Amino acid sequence: MLLVSFTPNVMVASILFSAFHTTFHLFSGFFIPKSQIPKWWMWLYSLTPTSWTMEGFLTSQYGDIDQKIQLFLEKKTIAAFLEAYFGFNFDHLPSVAVVLTVFPLLLASLFAFCVGPLNFQQW
Repeated sequence: MLLVSFTPNVMVASILFSAFHTTFHLFSGFFIPKSQIPKWWMWLYSLTPTSWTMEGFLTSQYGDIDQKIQLFLEKKTIAAFLEAYFGFNFDHLPSVAVVLTVFPLLLASLFAFCVGPLNFQQW
């Protein structure tokens, strides 16, 4: 909705939506883990709400489990695997909660600000 409020018409919004949607899913940390994203693209990873959601889900559920598992021919704890492969740390959970609270508030505020000047009764 925020993207639609920025654009002049629906056609431009649909074109931009497909580009943003693809980019957001690519840099969410699901297809490419945080540890494998190049350093110059980390700003986009930090701006993607899906990456923070995924970090919150995996860290809150598995980040404090010290059970050993065998992955990639070595034994590690689940928490150590999350830290090494995904870059998720259990200590970052409070900051993830703050970011996941601020994102919807910020996007809703921007949408309300941008949709205000539109006048849908002009022909």
